[in-house]
Amino acid sequence: MKILSDSDLENFKKFIENHKAFVICGHKEPDGDCIASSLGLAKILDFYKKPYQILNAGPFKRTETKKYEKFFKNQFIRQTNNIDDTGLFIVDCSDSFRLGDMESQVAHLDTFIIDHHKTSTNSSDNSIIDPTSPAAACLVQQLFEKTVGKLDSETASILFFGLSTDTGFFKFLDDKSAEVFILASKLVEAGANPRQTYDAISSGKPFSTRKLLGATLNHTESYFDGKLIISYETMADTHALGAEGRDSDALYSLLLAVENVEAVVFVRQETDKTCTLGFRSRDEVDVSEIATVFGGGGHKNASGACTSGTIETLIPKIKQEFAKIF
Repeated sequence: MKILSDSDLENFKKFIENHKAFVICGHKEPDGDCIASSLGLAKILDFYKKPYQILNAGPFKRTETKKYEKFFKNQFIRQTNNIDDTGLFIVDCSDSFRLGDMESQVAHLDTFIIDHHKTSTNSSDNSIIDPTSPAAACLVQQLFEKTVGKLDSETASILFFGLSTDTGFFKFLDDKSAEVFILASKLVEAGANPRQTYDAISSGKPFSTRKLLGATLNHTESYFDGKLIISYETMADTHALGAEGRDSDALYSLLLAVENVEAVVFVRQETDKTCTLGFRSRDEVDVSEIATVFGGGGHKNASGACTSGTIETLIPKIKQEFAKIF
């Protein structure tokens, strides 16, 4: 990953100085990194004594994210007489449509983006986008250290949570990740507890999610001599077993461990006319390129999309895209 430049820091400070109040907003259905980067950024604004509100459209479906829902609102409230005095920080995404119901409420605000996704396209001075960073929390950590200074235990713990979730508790990192471990060591030194963080991420799943995992495994098929595995969740599955939560991460982990597999796709029927798609891959397969075909994006080895269609119509299209690779 890259270390933030002096110009990145100056642009960030200038944006804060030029506004009297702020909104922090991340993508809908927030994961740990979205939550951590939002709350970490709020700590920086506390240091500058700037008023802010943290927004997210939710829902907070993941077991490990539910306890943080209380820190987020779903309604923008003006804090200044002049709307131009309010600045918007978008974290862990760069496309405003990913804000969900929050998009229309904050679309008019002057915006600064902090993101790490490969498919991010914003390149203005009002952005810090580093696709080589494994988590937006890493970018916020650097900003905190360069503005506030020494990390406190609470901030270190939340940023470690964000880093851990987006790296699969470090198992997705490669031999170019030395700087990431240096940042992680600073978080642990400041008070983050790796064992407690792992336990918070991996335990406490509702029993129904194990049953739902069995149902999705029954829907699983392999293609291209085992290089691609596709699974899906129907609306009936969700209604019967998914009301209390979902654990697609466990599904990806199980299927990526299969011999010869290079990519896994999970299709969930959200409504009669729309599906969410999850893409995961090993090593060289860049699933972000395929996700963009369906209106999504993300990382080389982990991406997603929300698109119109049904399981029956989308799986053939997904296979068609992977046929170009395999």
